[in-house]
Amino acid sequence: MTELDWATVCAVRMERHALTTPTPGIAGAARAMCGVHAQVMSAAELSLGLRTGTTRTQVREALWQHGELVKTFGLRGTVHLLPAADLPLWTAALSAVPLTVGYAPSLRLTPEQTDAVVAALDRVCRTGEFTMDELTPAVVAETGSWAGDLVVPSFSGFWPRWATVIHTAAFRGALCFGPDRDRKTTYTSPHRHLSATPPMTTEQALAELLRRYLYSYGPATPAHFARWLSAPRPWAERLFATCRDRLRPVLLGETEAWLAADDDFEPTQDAPALRLLPYFDAYQVGCHPRESLFPGKTYLRALNRGQAGNYPVVLVDGIVAGVWHQRRSGRRIAVTVEPCGRWPAGRRRMLAEQVDRIATVLEATAELTVGTVTVGPHA
Repeated sequence: MTELDWATVCAVRMERHALTTPTPGIAGAARAMCGVHAQVMSAAELSLGLRTGTTRTQVREALWQHGELVKTFGLRGTVHLLPAADLPLWTAALSAVPLTVGYAPSLRLTPEQTDAVVAALDRVCRTGEFTMDELTPAVVAETGSWAGDLVVPSFSGFWPRWATVIHTAAFRGALCFGPDRDRKTTYTSPHRHLSATPPMTTEQALAELLRRYLYSYGPATPAHFARWLSAPRPWAERLFATCRDRLRPVLLGETEAWLAADDDFEPTQDAPALRLLPYFDAYQVGCHPRESLFPGKTYLRALNRGQAGNYPVVLVDGIVAGVWHQRRSGRRIAVTVEPCGRWPAGRRRMLAEQVDRIATVLEATAELTVGTVTVGPHA
């Protein structure tokens, strides 16, 4: 069995995430990441911009004008930007993933009610872009008054009962996000903007999703894959077993993990010496094992009770070595970097270049501070 060292794993993953050398296409970068976490849109724009050399405006144009991306509920039920051309893959796969969390029993819909709500959303969303308040009467008219009961707790009060299956509707391809209107979220149908593409079977989609995941995040175990998707571990183990003839085992430390059988897993370059990643960047959220990616002090400083993504991080040689923060005022961004421990010689001199890249993506100018020493400003 092939033994892989951690430096090789970091180098390959960084290359495949377009963090070593930028990739020219925004949709291609989103595909390389297996989706871009977009709960915080500015972080999603920065994740893509750093991988492509584009600005946040260009990312928004790819999403709302050119139809290269679609904003929808993706893996873990969280908001993601996905390549529009890959939506049939994602809907076929995600609609087959068992959920590990859900609403209280008193709020859940029956399978028949769920099907009725999804069908209603599919029909209505094909006709335009609607806020949740605008969708509710249309869903109630097609399903029943129960769908409009305000029983689902939310940050702003209560949502109607049908909202408990809004993720399911997205997973089935009936709904995605539209552009905000007066600071309100709108929903629409992906079919209004995407060219017709043939559907995929569940088996095809799950096998392809596993292949793509292992290409971007491998080597990985079924437990890693289950955590990435927020799926039950036994379900992930069964999927790995089903696809076993297309996989090969490798050793990472003392752990048996898996790659695609045809993946030679050889880096062409070392991991870049230093990179800055925003909140919820796919590299820090999806890569495992966590104790290797977040070694020593960073495990306590850059994780939130073991959960990745809550802090923007600094990578040194592909490994988390600190955190950073930004404060924006007009077109100026003040970036503060907090190293965790001592960095290899010369790394701090590279920070100015990385901060300039962030400023370019965010269409701003930046000032960098390391500890209490101001290094900027930088245009």
